[in-house]
Amino acid sequence: MSHPHPPARPSPTPRATILGRGSYAESLRIGEILRKETVGGALLVMAAAVALIWANSPASESYFALRDFKVGYEPWQLNLSLGAWAADGLLAVFFFLVGLELKREFVAGDLRQLSKSVVPVAAAAGGVLIPAVIYAVVNSGNPESVRGWAIPTATDIAFAVAVLAIIGSHLPSALRIFLLTLAVVDDLIAITIIAIFYSGELQPVPLLLAVLPLGLYTYLAHRHRRFFGLKAPAAWLILLPLGLATWALVHASGIHATVAGVLLGFAIPVLRSQASGGPEAGPGLSEIFEHRFRPISAGVAVPVFAFFSAGVAVGGWGGLGMALTDPVAVGIILALVLGKPAGILGTTWLLTRLTRARLDSSFKWIDIFGVSILAGIGFTVSLLVAELSFGQGSPRDDHAKVGILAASLLAALLASVVLRTRNRQYRRAEEAERRDSDHDGIPDAYQHDPGS
Repeated sequence: MSHPHPPARPSPTPRATILGRGSYAESLRIGEILRKETVGGALLVMAAAVALIWANSPASESYFALRDFKVGYEPWQLNLSLGAWAADGLLAVFFFLVGLELKREFVAGDLRQLSKSVVPVAAAAGGVLIPAVIYAVVNSGNPESVRGWAIPTATDIAFAVAVLAIIGSHLPSALRIFLLTLAVVDDLIAITIIAIFYSGELQPVPLLLAVLPLGLYTYLAHRHRRFFGLKAPAAWLILLPLGLATWALVHASGIHATVAGVLLGFAIPVLRSQASGGPEAGPGLSEIFEHRFRPISAGVAVPVFAFFSAGVAVGGWGGLGMALTDPVAVGIILALVLGKPAGILGTTWLLTRLTRARLDSSFKWIDIFGVSILAGIGFTVSLLVAELSFGQGSPRDDHAKVGILAASLLAALLASVVLRTRNRQYRRAEEAERRDSDHDGIPDAYQHDPGS
């Protein structure tokens, strides 16, 4: 008598993996971006150091006279100090790059897949929310100080990758992409906060007029994307004046002018043509503009802003002690050094529990912890929000900047200790990535050709 076979058990559903290895082409692109940001980070730190030394030297009056020197056309509301030009004008270039990078990531990068984008985006949101809450709680007794709740929300990617270069970390591409995405999404959230909470009295007429050059800029960029990609002078002569007009009208509208930079970045097409899609379509106008403008942003715009913004007259050890014990500075330090890693690490851990996902086998939770501490380096955007919160040169602004500098240095030191302990494992992961790329038939020398 034959016995029927028991029904086969269904095979378990494979668990989703977070921080898995992305495409090799994307890893190369991210690596190229971070190499440029490393140089920019070094210039940023040097500019901030020069500003601090000058502002606390016997010749400090000349520094503040230079920062406050006004130039511009008053009828267009553009008679601004050099410090304001750096914050409103040069940082618009930085946020233009943020708009380009974020749009490209979600249109043609690895993050166009929801399964890969949900973790870094949610982690960035957690890394914004928790620091803001910590700062607000520490300063809850003073409504004027609470106004700076958004100061510790952003991550300075240039400063962070400069730290990675100094400590010689071989951070694998998945963690580098995670860090870059955190920083870019942080910046987008920060610029949204600036637009909503830190804009002046809204002037509807300039704002409506700004739609005209922005619309024409968008139409021309999409209609003639190949032409502007091949002919760099045409972009400078046609698109740049339209971008400047958009920036000036947004500035006159009462909305912070850096918002115009993000809008102009979003307006640039990512794909090479209307019919193409995905990274196999080759570099589109957005990526070409990244190659052209990133050196300007990292090498000029951000360091010059840091020079005019980071100069704080501490007033000796007594003044430094007074600044560091101010609840404004205490809130910023706690928010960046403790709140950032708590928000990023906690959100990532919670997502793995809710979705039953797991970390890629190449990583451990200490790796996420190290990157989360590194994300506590809040410098460029934090300095900007401090000025918008309290007014450049005010006592609270100075104390906030001392807190930002102290927190960024502390986060850099702590991240260096954690990531250095994992460097041997990172080197093995980096070698495995290279072997896999060779097996896929992609040479290590592969590079995008932005002019193709």
